Amino acid sequence: MSADEVRGRIRQMREKAQQLEDRAQHTRDPAERDRLKEKARKLQSRSEQESGMRSGDIHPSL
Repeated sequence: MSADEVRGRIRQMREKAQQLEDRAQHTRDPAERDRLKEKARKLQSRSEQESGMRSGDIHPSL
């Protein structure tokens, strides 16, 4: 995977996380809100990990 493809993938994950967060804020169902927020949090965390690994800041555990 090229660096541009990785950056694009990370950007897409962050955009999706933001969309989920926005949906969570507009839903009235507390369970659905929690589910969407958790999914957004996991996606954001994953994008940060991948970004860090690509920049050399984070080393995956062996």
